[in-house]
Amino acid sequence: MFGGNNKKETSKGKNGGVIASSTHSLNSLVQGTTIEGTVKSESDIRIDGAIKGKLFCDAKVIIGPTGFVEGHIRCQNAVIEGKFEGTLEVSELLNIRETAKISGEVTTDKLIVQSGATFNVTCSMGSAQQRKPAGANVSGSMNTVKKEEKEGQNIATAEKSAGA
Repeated sequence: MFGGNNKKETSKGKNGGVIASSTHSLNSLVQGTTIEGTVKSESDIRIDGAIKGKLFCDAKVIIGPTGFVEGHIRCQNAVIEGKFEGTLEVSELLNIRETAKISGEVTTDKLIVQSGATFNVTCSMGSAQQRKPAGANVSGSMNTVKKEEKEGQNIATAEKSAGA
């Protein structure tokens, strides 16, 4: 009646047990917790602690203001408020908030960088089909950054544009 948006799927596991999975789950790594190694997640994950290693997520990765990731992240969408060092691969939208400090290599389809963020990266943009393999000649297209005033904040939006 009232819970129409919280649908759950059920399926039978290997041993015949019922496995329930929510369509909107969130994993959380709290401040003061550190993980070293590889983390894999099918649902959203929020990091307020630290990860040193690899994070593979089929959904959204959120690095909170106290969060720190050093290593490699591959995900669908990401919101970065804390610190990231390493290789970041985002298949859709990467949102860099004003408190973020990012260094390393970034690959994404769409990018938002808010005023005040530290964004010291090598960045490759466009959908996976549009991106050229490493070492390919990039003449003929370039990434541009447009700054917009939105609700009192300067927001830099990177877009793929044609031209030499």
